[in-house]
Amino acid sequence: MENHYSKIKELAEKYKNYTAENLSKLIKLKSLSLQEKEVQYELKRQMEEAGFDEVIIDGLGNVIGRIGNGKKILAIDGHMDTVDIGNIENWDFDPLGGEIKDGFVHGRGTVDQKGGPAAFVTSGRILKELGFDKDMTIYFVGSAIEEDCDGLCWKYIVEELGIKPHYAISTEPTNLNIYRGHRGRMEMRVTFYGVSSHGSAPERGKNAIYMASKVALEVEKLNERLKYDEFLGKGSVTISEFVSKSPSLCAVADYAHIHLDRRLTWGETKESAVKEIEELIKGMNARVEVLEYMEEAFTGLKYGMEKYYPTWKLEEDHEIVQTGARAFKKLFNRDPKIDKWTFSTNGVTINGYYGIPIIGFGPGNEVLAHAPNEKVPIQDLVDASAFYAAFAYEI
Repeated sequence: MENHYSKIKELAEKYKNYTAENLSKLIKLKSLSLQEKEVQYELKRQMEEAGFDEVIIDGLGNVIGRIGNGKKILAIDGHMDTVDIGNIENWDFDPLGGEIKDGFVHGRGTVDQKGGPAAFVTSGRILKELGFDKDMTIYFVGSAIEEDCDGLCWKYIVEELGIKPHYAISTEPTNLNIYRGHRGRMEMRVTFYGVSSHGSAPERGKNAIYMASKVALEVEKLNERLKYDEFLGKGSVTISEFVSKSPSLCAVADYAHIHLDRRLTWGETKESAVKEIEELIKGMNARVEVLEYMEEAFTGLKYGMEKYYPTWKLEEDHEIVQTGARAFKKLFNRDPKIDKWTFSTNGVTINGYYGIPIIGFGPGNEVLAHAPNEKVPIQDLVDASAFYAAFAYEI
């Protein structure tokens, strides 16, 4: 096997330009959530060109490339949708230019997160070239709709396609470290029902804005006392929207709602988070609900899930974390840093809902995710493509 590692490294370097150019092609195709069609067909073409055994686009729009047909299933996932460009004035280069220059590929999605899939296409090519023949099926997944609803793509793959891997790698950016968890999240709406009256006699009504405002100040205090986990850090809650309605601007507001972005640390659940808010609205004509996501994919399929994305983490001594560490050390002759993401990934369903052991390993620095001047080092792409191939041999 040791022989495979030097060959993998050699091929990853040999295909350096191929990987960078593939990524550049993906960057030039704008792919917001629900609008990934063009980029998905390009990724499918790249997988076919790399010699994958089979490539399909499923009903939700995920591209799934397969290598091997064995009993153990490994999935390597990367999402192909991106956030929008934001204020173009903040960019020093064309966000959709895919420029390859000074050792980087430039543009929206290079880090978050088309760089991972570009690297795993090369991994597939390397595995085919080495005649990979373990009793294993590897699915390389270019997933859809992650930015809008993390994990929805994997809900579809597990529940509708019946594919449930034994282990998985997320190629979200990790700066080439191995990640083993992140906080969960959920979206809640708290709705307040008041009674309107003429603005000249507010005492006759019940102002929903005042009710919501009192709760808003309590939410701010709640954030300070949420649970803390040594590895994942503290839970958090913030108000991201405040909406009110009134029959007129000369009337008491009879409706208000606040939208809560809740980040969940280890030990916090949907139930515990809802209960905390229910405590704050006791005695008020108000209700809290966990929101639903339901949208139409570019394929025309309507699909959705509750906006609850569970916390997940693996212990450092978990078999898959240690497998990743061994593959890393054999490739790069040093120990990896083992850490966590700040943001959320498809791990929320892969591990959070389905308990599939997953690690993160991806090119680029997550600090550049959703930021202007996003770019990924080409050497990161090379090292990631070597790692995914090495992991397949090591597991």
